[in-house]
Amino acid sequence: MLTAFVNAFKTPDLRKKLLFTLGMILLYRVGTHVPIPGVNYKAVQTCVNEASGNQGLFGLVNLFSGGALLQITIFALGILPYITASIILQLLTVVIPRLEALKKEGQAGNTRITQYTRYLTVALAVLQGTGLVATARSGALFSGCSVASGIIPNQSIFTTVTMVICMTAGTATVMWLGELITDRGIGNGMSILMFISIAASFPSALWAIKEQGTLADGWIEFGAVILVGLAMVGLVVFVEQAQRRIPVQYAKRMIGRRSYGGTATYIPVKVNQAGVIPVIFASSLLSIPALVAQFSGGDSVWKRWIAQNLTKGDHPIYIVLYFLLIVFFAFFYVSISFNPEDVADNMKQYGGFIPGIRAGRPTATYLSYVLNRITWPGSLYLGVIALVPTIALVGFGASQNFPFGGTSILIIVGVGLETVKQIESQLQQRSYEGFLR
Repeated sequence: MLTAFVNAFKTPDLRKKLLFTLGMILLYRVGTHVPIPGVNYKAVQTCVNEASGNQGLFGLVNLFSGGALLQITIFALGILPYITASIILQLLTVVIPRLEALKKEGQAGNTRITQYTRYLTVALAVLQGTGLVATARSGALFSGCSVASGIIPNQSIFTTVTMVICMTAGTATVMWLGELITDRGIGNGMSILMFISIAASFPSALWAIKEQGTLADGWIEFGAVILVGLAMVGLVVFVEQAQRRIPVQYAKRMIGRRSYGGTATYIPVKVNQAGVIPVIFASSLLSIPALVAQFSGGDSVWKRWIAQNLTKGDHPIYIVLYFLLIVFFAFFYVSISFNPEDVADNMKQYGGFIPGIRAGRPTATYLSYVLNRITWPGSLYLGVIALVPTIALVGFGASQNFPFGGTSILIIVGVGLETVKQIESQLQQRSYEGFLR
């Protein structure tokens, strides 16, 4: 990986792209520390210090925003509205025929879908920004903080609208920065911003583990956390690279005086076909009951049960539900993102077949069988990665959204591998261009 970056800096074009990407990242990190108008910055800092790593329901969102959510800055919502909009459009593509037709049109259709994603991102930013301002005004953003009610001193409608507009504009700016990195930088802009948001919390979280440790002034706990993190990263890299290669043979065809086909290839089916999406879905769904209970009045039995069982990441009921939801969403997402019938039809159209399997419906049935068999270990792997680091690190006093938690590791490793592959492909392309010259 380091060799790829060193070689990229030696290439003038790639060096400019890397420097441009670093500049956009620096601008993004600066925006995560600029508070929006109408916020009492001293009160926010007091509440953040009193929270001491226990970020409650907003921990996952704060993780994706690089810590900007609880600081209530202009980039408080971060990249999460765009992620949510992309997932929603991807799910609607399967349901709405018009979106499915656009997806099959190629580059022009994808451009239209990207435009729809931008509009939906702005709408979600307005909705989430309004919810964040309302939560901060009520004091529920930092429950238990002594000055939580004074975070927004002026609660007029004009101040509220101004704050929502600033956060929405900040989300649009983050989306623009990500697209600039994709177009003029090294590519994969949105994922890189997500990577930077999560990695930004590494130093403070690691140092908090050391400060809270008791063995050898905390250095033993610090070293144990580093070893656990490296082991989990190695496991994630191994599984993320694993794939089942289904062989495909194309028959030789004569079109005019030219022959086509007669080649052998394969369909790569990854063990973790769903990526980190099931973990995000499960976390979001489990946060809904606690969110409803937090904003409902009174003190009922169901509120106490939710507070006891569904708000602590190390509670047995929470762990079981979290694991089951991850497995369910892994199968659900794979079923809508990989259509065996479409793959079988495309293979049949171009004269391709799997050796030993007839073309058409038998091929689709075989692909469904392989996909179901390989999704089981992939979904169980996601559940283990999401839960084991959390349970282990809670014993060291870390929060359940610590950077070495399951969601963080999956995103960081996935984005890192994709970025390195993209740089290597650009280096390889320039090597071929030099050879042809």
